[in-house]
Amino acid sequence: MSTAAAARRPAWRWSRPSVIPGFGLTMGFTLAYFSLIIMLPLLALAIRSAGLGPMGFWAAATDPRVLGALRVSFVTALIAAAINVVFGTLIAWVLVRYRFPGRRIFDAIIDLPFALPTAVAGIALTAIYAPNGVVGSLFAPLGWRIAYTPAGIVIAMVFIGLPFVVRTIQPILEEVSHEVEEASATLGASRFQTITRVLLPSLTPAILTGFALAFARGVGEYGSIIFIAGNIPFVSEIAPLLIYIRLQEFNYVGATVIATVMLLISFALLFAINLIQAWSRRRYGYGH
Repeated sequence: MSTAAAARRPAWRWSRPSVIPGFGLTMGFTLAYFSLIIMLPLLALAIRSAGLGPMGFWAAATDPRVLGALRVSFVTALIAAAINVVFGTLIAWVLVRYRFPGRRIFDAIIDLPFALPTAVAGIALTAIYAPNGVVGSLFAPLGWRIAYTPAGIVIAMVFIGLPFVVRTIQPILEEVSHEVEEASATLGASRFQTITRVLLPSLTPAILTGFALAFARGVGEYGSIIFIAGNIPFVSEIAPLLIYIRLQEFNYVGATVIATVMLLISFALLFAINLIQAWSRRRYGYGH
C-alpha cells in the first residue's frame, strides 16, 4: 500500500482495540446514569413547581420570607466562597511550597469537613462561637454575637467549603515550577509582580473552579448551619431550612418553588463563573 493510500485510510482502522467497553456501551451507561440521577429529579422538580401556573409561581417565589431566605443563603455563600478563595490559596501555597513538621497531619485535616457529619460540625461550631463558647465569650463583652447571626452562617460555610478550594488549587500549584518564579525575579520583577503577573494567571481557572464549588456547597448546606444560624426569618433563615419548613407544613408545591428558584439562580451564577473561567484560559493560554 502506498504512503498516500495509507494516509487516506480512516484513522480508526489503525487504532488499537481498547481494553474497556466500547463507546456505545459506555455512552449508554453514562446517559442512563445522568438521566436517572440528575435530569429526572430536576425535571420532576420543574413539573411540580409549574403546577401553580406562572402567576402562582411568581407569587410564591416573591413572597417576602422566601426572598429573605434566598438573600441570606446566596449572600452568605458568596462571602464565604470569597473568604475561602483567599485563605484556601494561601493554605495551598504553604502545603506545596514549604516542608515543615506536621505537614502531613495538617494536609489530612484539610479534608476533615468531607468526612465529618454536617450536624456534628454545626454543633461543634455552635459550642465554640456561642456567647458562652471559647471564642464567642471573647466577643460577647463587646456586644458582638457570632452564633445565631449571619456571621455564624458564614463561618459554617467557610468550614465546609475550604477543602474544595485547597484541593482544586493544590495540584495546579504543584505544576508551577520554581524556575518560573526565579526567571521572573531574574528579569527584575518584584515579588508582587511575580504573584500578580506570573502565578495568578496560571491559577485563575483553578481559583474560579474552587470558588464555584465552595459557593455551590454553601448554598445547598443545611446540617452544619441550622445549629449556628439562629433561624430567625428575614435575618438568619436560610432557603434550605425554609424548604424543610414548607414540607413540614405539607406545602409541597411551595417547597418545590423555592428549590426551583435556588436551582435557577445557582445555575446562572455557575454558568457565569464557567464563562469567566473559559475566558481566562483563552486569554492566558492555560488548560489546553
